Amino acid sequence: MNTATQAIYPADPAKTRFSDFLARGRDWLDSKGRPAWIAAMILGFIAFWPVGLALLTYMIWSKRMFGCNKRSYTARATYAAPSTGNHAFDAYREQTLKRLEDEHNEFIGFLQKLREAKDKAEFDQFMESRAPKDAA
Repeated sequence: MNTATQAIYPADPAKTRFSDFLARGRDWLDSKGRPAWIAAMILGFIAFWPVGLALLTYMIWSKRMFGCNKRSYTARATYAAPSTGNHAFDAYREQTLKRLEDEHNEFIGFLQKLREAKDKAEFDQFMESRAPKDAA
């Protein structure tokens, strides 16, 4: 049996079904996000500790624990949608996406200024509380 035939007709269907089961479980947990992975790991530790340990190892090895959610607002990937063939709609979509991105960037800038103002107010309040009380 050559490799092409093995891909179509696997030697052991039970192994294929088990790996399909694991792949479906992985995809389902991925669709639910990191909290689902953590819950599955905790349940694995409760039920049978090697299962929890295996899940923890897999989460760290596949970077599901630490790697995927460390994105910042400034390093966002831009989405380039394929053309629909309707030039008017494509132009409208591009204008709308550009407008939304500009509004998003303005909002992020506003939030940054708001945080800076809050930090300055807290620092000023702290400095006033540390000032010597000579007037007393």
